[in-house]
Amino acid sequence: MLKKVAILANGGDVAGFNAVIRGIKKTCEEKGIECYGFIEGYKGLLENNTVRLDNQEISSGILSKGGSIIGSSTNYNVFNFKVEENGQVVYKDLSEKCIENIKADGFDCVFTLGGDGTQKSARDFYKRGVNIIGVPKTIDNDVACTDITFGYNTAVSVAMEALDRLHTTGETHHRIMVLEVMGRYAGWIALESAIAGGADIALIPEIPFDINKAVEKINRRKEAGKPFSVVVVAEGAAPKGGTISVKETRNNGEGVDNTKLGGIGETVAKQLQELTGLEARNTTLGYMQRGGTPTAYDRVLSTKYGAKAMQLALEEKFGVLTVIKNGKLDSVPLEKVVGKNKQIGAASGNTEKSNLRKVTMDDDLVKTARSIGICLGD
Repeated sequence: MLKKVAILANGGDVAGFNAVIRGIKKTCEEKGIECYGFIEGYKGLLENNTVRLDNQEISSGILSKGGSIIGSSTNYNVFNFKVEENGQVVYKDLSEKCIENIKADGFDCVFTLGGDGTQKSARDFYKRGVNIIGVPKTIDNDVACTDITFGYNTAVSVAMEALDRLHTTGETHHRIMVLEVMGRYAGWIALESAIAGGADIALIPEIPFDINKAVEKINRRKEAGKPFSVVVVAEGAAPKGGTISVKETRNNGEGVDNTKLGGIGETVAKQLQELTGLEARNTTLGYMQRGGTPTAYDRVLSTKYGAKAMQLALEEKFGVLTVIKNGKLDSVPLEKVVGKNKQIGAASGNTEKSNLRKVTMDDDLVKTARSIGICLGD
């Protein structure tokens, strides 16, 4: 009998976090179930820092609000946690403390809202006996086993609007306008926003690019009387034979992704200016893609995910991720989501063994982009 549940939001913020939280807590209110939130994701789980959400003022009017009312933590792998003892950095498995907190609080289920790393830890907790249900979140849209993640549509919409604005500037001043968008290992945002925003070139992580192919596209446009071009570059895009552009390497501990990407947009703009003779300018959209009001699509998707997650909990179907498959709500085992990244306590996401959902060359978006003449750098 489900009596008390908790929500945990983890990883980078996205528009739609609060809509999922609302979907879960409103279903709880309908069923007479207590609903709580762990403050700041896995950090709050470790510290046992909670707030009640059902029938509370804090969770009222949050459908249209960006961010997360219960916060979110990044780089928090409680199975391999960085601590300092006697002046030395050591790594400890603190998951048992988290499990003790869940038991002491009396939670019958914990909902984990997050991406690859979040769901890897969720799977590890499930293997240790915790009733867990995941909800796929990330603007990169790269969580395995689902057609779409919440937060992605809003990010694409923001990128599309930026391209609309850059287009007019490029056309006015006969410039190449480059927009760098997020997308570490998957180019969904770059590709879809390029189609929606009328870009001429889209460079994504899945296709190592030849800058000369982009130059050829721009020169053909010049010859056709269009001395300007719009280029979208995913932050994880890299040239053939090259590597991704790392802005800095952080020291957030083992088992988390410590690389901060950035700079590929500036590099591409500089190269295109030198090779075409046209002025080129780069705009890095950055955190604009994460924040603000969610689109209608993301509000509905997030609510559906939240309600579905509660339905699964009521049916006692734990250890799963809520997903959209062929347009319908469904669920898949977290074991399948983590792919080959099986070891408990191993890196919590973005590793070579991670089961990330990337753009494939037979995807309809790729076919559409090629059909309408968008250069993909190959």
